[in-house]
Amino acid sequence: MTKEWSHLPNAKHIDWVLETLEKDSEMWEVAWDDKWRFAWDAAENAAQNASLSSLKTAEWRAAWRAGWDAVEGDEWRSVWGSIAALIAWDDSAELLDMSVEEVKGLVKESNHAAVLLLPAVIVKHELKDKT
Repeated sequence: MTKEWSHLPNAKHIDWVLETLEKDSEMWEVAWDDKWRFAWDAAENAAQNASLSSLKTAEWRAAWRAGWDAVEGDEWRSVWGSIAALIAWDDSAELLDMSVEEVKGLVKESNHAAVLLLPAVIVKHELKDKT
């Protein structure tokens, strides 16, 4: 099924976020950590501005709807932030291959993509440990 974001470089990662949310939503809720909240708003605004300035507005709205429709609890921040970063920054998927500690280090350096993708990195590692 073709989605509005299917042509984006990180489409498979956006799909992974949504599929994982559907199968393991509790993981996304656990991945949200309020201590990073201080950096969250700035990172989310940066992602939105990057998407709008690069003409990814339709993809942004479509992914927002898909994520919002699938989320019922507090995990929406984790899911939406991950999707936002993957839309905004084509190279952000590289963070998904890093360790949680490496990404946390980038968060401390105020790397916006790292702030938004930290929950996805946590989920990815938790799922790997689960299997």
